[in-house]
Amino acid sequence: MTPSPLLYGVAAAAANVLGAVAVATRTKWSVRALDAILSFAAGFLISVALVDLFPDSIAVAGPIAPAIVLAAYVTVHLTQHTIGQHFHFGEETHSVSELVSLSALVGLLMHTFVDGVAIASGFRVSTGLGGLVFFAVLLHKFPEGLAISSLFLAAGAGRGRAILAAAALGATTIVGVLVTNHWTLLHTYGLAVSAGVTLYVGASNLVPEFQDRAGWRMPLSFVAGCALYFTARSLVAL
Repeated sequence: MTPSPLLYGVAAAAANVLGAVAVATRTKWSVRALDAILSFAAGFLISVALVDLFPDSIAVAGPIAPAIVLAAYVTVHLTQHTIGQHFHFGEETHSVSELVSLSALVGLLMHTFVDGVAIASGFRVSTGLGGLVFFAVLLHKFPEGLAISSLFLAAGAGRGRAILAAAALGATTIVGVLVTNHWTLLHTYGLAVSAGVTLYVGASNLVPEFQDRAGWRMPLSFVAGCALYFTARSLVAL
């Protein structure tokens, strides 16, 4: 039986909420452990974007695909650095204004929508690629939910509102899956858009969070993420 991309979208959205619940219930997270998760996720995301999503987008959309990949990368960059410029993956430890928390949420909505586009587009190519893309999305969903909810808490919001913020991100992922399944344009260009945004999340969102950490722990976690991707890729049918 062919797996339903919608179920995978719901699972990814649940990871957003789980991250928010972890912060809202005052669960203490090791900064070193979170950095290791982020570096591992970055390696996996960058690998799937460059090795699979980018070349497959050219196969589906043709010569225009690289331009769409670049346009998607630039668009999410402008969105996050003009609207959600204060957002970072990790727990917010300083007080911020409500405007900052809301702008970060708005800035992330396009990115999380494309998470859903990526999942649905991957499954349109093959079950194996869909599974790899889903895992790549899942890896950054928990830290993302943790980050946005902690930002809302730092702005003075209650726990319920902080969790709802993460739930909103998860909901846009589900919407991304549904829209991709029913919008023909995304059948052609969804992979290219996903490649650009996935590459941005890995290289521009996640890598800066840990690249100034001393020692070998972070580089090894990054390489481990890349290695797991190639191991998983060898085990699935692409």
